Amino acid sequence: MTSAPIISTNAAPTMVEEPHQGVRLRLKPKAPTTGYVDGGWWPRSRDLALELPGLLAVLAVRLGRIERVSYHLGDWGPVPARLGVEGGTVRLGGFRAQHADTIDVLAARQRVTLLVVPPETSAQAAHDALMTAGHPSNTDDVEALLKSRPLVPQIVGSAGASAASEDEAESAQQRWELEGGHLR
Repeated sequence: MTSAPIISTNAAPTMVEEPHQGVRLRLKPKAPTTGYVDGGWWPRSRDLALELPGLLAVLAVRLGRIERVSYHLGDWGPVPARLGVEGGTVRLGGFRAQHADTIDVLAARQRVTLLVVPPETSAQAAHDALMTAGHPSNTDDVEALLKSRPLVPQIVGSAGASAASEDEAESAQQRWELEGGHLR
Protein backbone atom coordinates (compact mmCIF):
# COMPACT_ATOMS: atom_id res chain seq x y z
CA MET A 1 0.00 0.00 0.00
CA THR A 2 1.48 3.35 -0.97
CA SER A 3 0.78 6.64 0.67
CA ALA A 4 0.50 10.07 -0.87
CA PRO A 5 3.57 12.27 -0.51
CA ILE A 6 3.63 14.54 2.49
CA ILE A 7 4.30 18.12 1.44
CA SER A 8 5.07 20.55 4.19
CA THR A 9 6.19 24.14 4.41
CA ASN A 10 8.53 23.62 7.38
CA ALA A 11 12.22 22.89 7.08
CA ALA A 12 11.90 19.14 7.66
CA PRO A 13 12.47 17.06 4.54
CA THR A 14 9.55 15.38 2.85
CA MET A 15 9.74 11.57 2.76
CA VAL A 16 8.30 9.95 -0.34
CA GLU A 17 8.02 6.25 -1.07
CA GLU A 18 9.76 4.99 -4.17
CA PRO A 19 7.35 4.60 -7.09
CA HIS A 20 6.52 1.10 -8.28
CA GLN A 21 6.76 1.96 -11.97
CA GLY A 22 10.00 2.39 -13.87
CA VAL A 23 11.57 5.72 -14.67
CA ARG A 24 11.20 6.88 -18.27
CA LEU A 25 14.65 8.33 -18.80
CA ARG A 26 17.27 8.49 -21.52
CA LEU A 27 20.77 9.84 -20.80
CA LYS A 28 23.64 10.63 -23.10
CA PRO A 29 26.57 8.24 -22.55
CA LYS A 30 29.31 9.20 -20.13
CA ALA A 31 31.52 11.35 -22.32
CA PRO A 32 32.20 15.02 -22.89
CA THR A 33 28.70 16.45 -23.18
CA THR A 34 27.29 18.34 -26.14
CA GLY A 35 24.20 20.46 -26.54
CA TYR A 36 21.72 21.99 -24.13
CA VAL A 37 20.61 18.84 -22.28
CA ASP A 38 22.26 15.68 -21.01
CA GLY A 39 19.21 13.54 -21.68
CA GLY A 40 15.47 13.48 -21.26
CA TRP A 41 12.92 12.44 -18.66
CA TRP A 42 9.20 11.74 -19.12
CA PRO A 43 7.45 11.96 -15.73
CA ARG A 44 3.97 10.51 -15.24
CA SER A 45 2.54 13.60 -13.48
CA ARG A 46 3.24 17.23 -12.58
CA ASP A 47 3.86 16.28 -8.93
CA LEU A 48 7.62 16.71 -8.63
CA ALA A 49 7.82 15.37 -5.06
CA LEU A 50 6.13 12.16 -6.21
CA GLU A 51 8.17 11.80 -9.41
CA LEU A 52 11.67 12.61 -8.14
CA PRO A 53 12.52 9.65 -5.88
CA GLY A 54 12.60 7.14 -8.74
CA LEU A 55 14.51 9.51 -11.00
CA LEU A 56 17.06 10.38 -8.32
CA ALA A 57 17.61 6.71 -7.48
CA VAL A 58 18.53 6.01 -11.10
CA LEU A 59 20.69 9.14 -11.46
CA ALA A 60 22.54 8.44 -8.20
CA VAL A 61 24.10 5.40 -9.87
CA ARG A 62 25.88 7.75 -12.27
CA LEU A 63 26.27 10.90 -10.19
CA GLY A 64 26.69 9.66 -6.64
CA ARG A 65 24.86 11.39 -3.80
CA ILE A 66 22.51 14.02 -5.20
CA GLU A 67 22.40 17.30 -3.28
CA ARG A 68 20.03 19.60 -5.15
CA VAL A 69 17.40 19.74 -7.89
CA SER A 70 16.37 22.99 -9.56
CA TYR A 71 13.27 23.35 -11.72
CA HIS A 72 11.15 25.96 -13.48
CA LEU A 73 8.42 27.23 -11.14
CA GLY A 74 5.71 27.15 -13.81
CA ASP A 75 6.22 23.49 -14.73
CA TRP A 76 5.19 21.85 -11.46
CA GLY A 77 2.58 22.04 -8.71
CA PRO A 78 3.53 22.88 -5.11
CA VAL A 79 6.97 21.48 -4.25
CA PRO A 80 8.56 21.15 -0.78
CA ALA A 81 11.92 22.79 -0.09
CA ARG A 82 13.52 19.45 0.77
CA LEU A 83 12.89 15.86 -0.15
CA GLY A 84 14.03 12.87 1.89
CA VAL A 85 15.27 10.10 -0.39
CA GLU A 86 17.32 7.00 0.21
CA GLY A 87 20.75 8.21 1.13
CA GLY A 88 19.80 11.62 2.53
CA THR A 89 18.02 14.85 1.86
CA VAL A 90 17.84 16.68 -1.46
CA ARG A 91 17.20 20.42 -1.59
CA LEU A 92 14.65 21.50 -4.19
CA GLY A 93 14.59 24.98 -5.68
CA GLY A 94 12.17 26.49 -8.14
CA PHE A 95 13.24 29.43 -10.27
CA ARG A 96 11.47 31.51 -12.89
CA ALA A 97 14.83 32.00 -14.62
CA GLN A 98 15.31 28.24 -15.08
CA HIS A 99 14.57 27.19 -18.63
CA ALA A 100 11.04 25.77 -18.85
CA ASP A 101 10.80 22.03 -19.49
CA THR A 102 14.14 21.29 -17.81
CA ILE A 103 15.44 20.25 -14.44
CA ASP A 104 19.00 20.41 -13.17
CA VAL A 105 20.21 17.62 -10.90
CA LEU A 106 23.33 18.52 -8.95
CA ALA A 107 25.72 16.15 -7.21
CA ALA A 108 29.01 17.02 -5.53
CA ARG A 109 31.02 17.25 -8.76
CA GLN A 110 28.51 16.92 -11.56
CA ARG A 111 25.39 18.54 -12.89
CA VAL A 112 22.93 16.95 -15.28
CA THR A 113 20.38 19.01 -17.18
CA LEU A 114 17.40 16.99 -18.34
CA LEU A 115 14.72 17.81 -20.86
CA VAL A 116 11.37 17.26 -19.14
CA VAL A 117 8.87 15.87 -21.62
CA PRO A 118 5.40 16.93 -20.41
CA PRO A 119 3.47 14.01 -18.86
CA GLU A 120 0.52 14.53 -21.19
CA THR A 121 2.72 13.90 -24.24
CA SER A 122 1.77 10.99 -26.49
CA ALA A 123 3.92 7.89 -26.12
CA GLN A 124 5.36 8.11 -29.63
CA ALA A 125 6.25 11.81 -29.35
CA ALA A 126 7.75 11.30 -25.89
CA HIS A 127 9.80 8.36 -27.14
CA ASP A 128 11.10 10.42 -30.05
CA ALA A 129 11.98 13.38 -27.81
CA LEU A 130 13.78 11.16 -25.29
CA MET A 131 15.72 9.27 -27.93
CA THR A 132 16.79 12.54 -29.55
CA ALA A 133 17.69 14.23 -26.24
CA GLY A 134 19.77 11.22 -25.20
CA HIS A 135 21.65 10.89 -28.49
CA PRO A 136 25.38 11.54 -27.93
CA SER A 137 25.73 14.08 -30.75
CA ASN A 138 22.48 15.94 -30.16
CA THR A 139 22.85 19.72 -29.84
CA ASP A 140 19.18 20.75 -30.21
CA ASP A 141 17.79 23.27 -27.77
CA VAL A 142 14.77 22.47 -25.60
CA GLU A 143 12.27 24.07 -27.96
CA ALA A 144 13.55 22.09 -30.93
CA LEU A 145 13.45 18.84 -28.97
CA LEU A 146 9.83 19.37 -27.92
CA LYS A 147 8.59 20.80 -31.22
CA SER A 148 9.98 18.11 -33.47
CA ARG A 149 6.63 16.27 -33.31
CA PRO A 150 3.21 17.11 -31.95
CA LEU A 151 3.38 16.32 -28.24
CA VAL A 152 -0.30 15.79 -27.49
CA PRO A 153 -2.37 13.46 -29.64
CA GLN A 154 -4.53 15.48 -31.99
CA ILE A 155 -8.29 15.32 -31.52
CA VAL A 156 -9.79 13.57 -34.49
CA GLY A 157 -13.33 14.14 -35.75
CA SER A 158 -14.46 10.57 -36.35
CA ALA A 159 -14.62 7.84 -33.73
CA GLY A 160 -12.80 5.40 -36.01
CA ALA A 161 -9.84 7.71 -36.52
CA SER A 162 -9.70 8.43 -32.80
CA ALA A 163 -9.62 4.71 -32.01
CA ALA A 164 -6.78 4.31 -34.53
CA SER A 165 -4.90 7.09 -32.72
CA GLU A 166 -5.37 5.30 -29.41
CA ASP A 167 -4.11 2.05 -30.94
CA GLU A 168 -1.10 3.91 -32.31
CA ALA A 169 -0.36 5.42 -28.89
CA GLU A 170 -0.66 2.01 -27.20
CA SER A 171 1.63 0.49 -29.82
CA ALA A 172 4.17 3.27 -29.25
CA GLN A 173 4.05 2.67 -25.49
CA GLN A 174 4.68 -1.05 -26.04
CA ARG A 175 7.63 -0.29 -28.35
CA TRP A 176 8.97 2.12 -25.73
CA GLU A 177 8.95 -0.57 -23.05
CA LEU A 178 10.34 -3.27 -25.36
CA GLU A 179 13.22 -1.03 -26.44
CA GLY A 180 14.31 -0.55 -22.85
CA GLY A 181 12.71 2.83 -22.14
CA HIS A 182 10.86 1.34 -19.19
CA LEU A 183 13.36 0.41 -16.48
CA ARG A 184 12.22 -2.30 -14.10
